[in-house]
Amino acid sequence: MDLKPHGLISQSESYSELNGNVLVMVSVEAEREAVLRGLQGNSRFEVRLAGVGMALAAANTAFALAAADNCGLVISAGIAGGFAGQAAIGDIVVATDIVAADLGAESPDGFLPLDELGFGSCRVPVPAALAARAAAALQAAGMPAKAGPVLTVATATGTAETALRHAALVPGAAAEGMEGYGVAAAAQQAGLPAMEVRAVSNAVGPRDKAAWRIKDALNALEQAFAILTEVL
Repeated sequence: MDLKPHGLISQSESYSELNGNVLVMVSVEAEREAVLRGLQGNSRFEVRLAGVGMALAAANTAFALAAADNCGLVISAGIAGGFAGQAAIGDIVVATDIVAADLGAESPDGFLPLDELGFGSCRVPVPAALAARAAAALQAAGMPAKAGPVLTVATATGTAETALRHAALVPGAAAEGMEGYGVAAAAQQAGLPAMEVRAVSNAVGPRDKAAWRIKDALNALEQAFAILTEVL
């Protein structure tokens, strides 16, 4: 495929104007298996491992895109933490924006995101029509789906203080993962739209493994992709 460096997809661009196959990037094998079960052999979708973290996800997504055939959309998918009041355990979150929440610099006045430093942007918008269409399809199928910003972090949140700081930095933030921005940045460099779909397995905040519902989240992820194949 032809790569278009620094290509941008406008948030207002209609998804109906885009076509081609779909590349789905997940961090670990359990997520890959869940997505594949949901896809039920749909040949338009290719599911690849991104690895854990932004850097590895960006590199592996770029590598996959270089070999992709007629790719029209890139999806970062997996399980995630949900922010209190925005997304509960078992919910599916469809990103409206994919935001690198801790990409920037510290200052005496607080955190400065990359945008304020003048070195680019820590936000990749998802085409609005695409996010709305996906969320509506999931809701119509009876799934507890929400649309909102999904944060990407280098260090998973483990305290209430950090959760509050991230929620304040990006109002309406619904979920937190570790790969979305890397996947989206690689897609953006290739001139392709990106989206992120996350199943909530735990609350963002104090690390409490006993409260995690990973199996339930993987089942929700499987169900979500069975539905999304009909609308993407």
